[in-house]
Amino acid sequence: MGVAYSVGEVDHLYTFFVQWSPDIYTKGSKNPGFIVVEDDQLAVIDSLHEKSIHKTWEASVTMGPKVENVRIIYFAKNGDEPFVQIITAKDQKRRQSLCSSDDEQPEDLLPQLREHSQILQDQHLERLVAHLPARTQGYPWRLVYSTTVHGTSLRTLYRNMASVDRPVLLVIKDMENQVFGAFSSHSFRVSNSCYGTGETFLYSFSPEFKVFSWTGKNSYFVKGFMDSLQLGGGGGPFGLWLDADLCRGSSYTCQTFHNQPLSTHQDFVVRELEVWTFE
Repeated sequence: MGVAYSVGEVDHLYTFFVQWSPDIYTKGSKNPGFIVVEDDQLAVIDSLHEKSIHKTWEASVTMGPKVENVRIIYFAKNGDEPFVQIITAKDQKRRQSLCSSDDEQPEDLLPQLREHSQILQDQHLERLVAHLPARTQGYPWRLVYSTTVHGTSLRTLYRNMASVDRPVLLVIKDMENQVFGAFSSHSFRVSNSCYGTGETFLYSFSPEFKVFSWTGKNSYFVKGFMDSLQLGGGGGPFGLWLDADLCRGSSYTCQTFHNQPLSTHQDFVVRELEVWTFE
């Protein structure tokens, strides 16, 4: 099993490459460790990779696009010199794992959804997966709760998550068709006190994608009541609040995440709601 790195960790790895082999990974080197190619050159590269016998890797790193529609993926095989594979964003297809093994070739960064989502599109998945913790990477996403499938009930949501001991992703679409939600380091449950870790964050695609990470000012990550679910707080309203019927909610700036309201309106009506876990 390989190890997948987020885009935010790539700079550290690249620094390591530069220190390890400056003759390969620094500018002006005679044998550079990375290249950028045009679309018409990819067929040649693909044919070379198909003929390659090196199909077992210990690590894969997805680099951010250096030019539009181009991704650079670093590989290392059994401690040998790292090499790269270049693919274009338009060639991406969903895959079950970010890591390659044996006869599998890495196809792209999008996770496999075990069930159909009424909300998530490829553009949502591509943005979200880049911000998820490493321990969730490479796992298919399983739908734990959906208002379309299970009805509108917070009690049912808690019941469906009783046996889930993994992080979860809350996804909401409101009546204005705005998409937003939260990643929680722990599954949702009724609790006497707040729970969660600094992995927890709020996010919004309204109108553009933004992630609101933990500020460190307090630990009011998640608190579950029978009649409401709360994420973020301190000094007033909640970062995200949902009622017992999962029909109405609100989102205000809070100290935990220093977030903007996640939707176009601070008080919103839920059109669709889903909770996903990673397994």
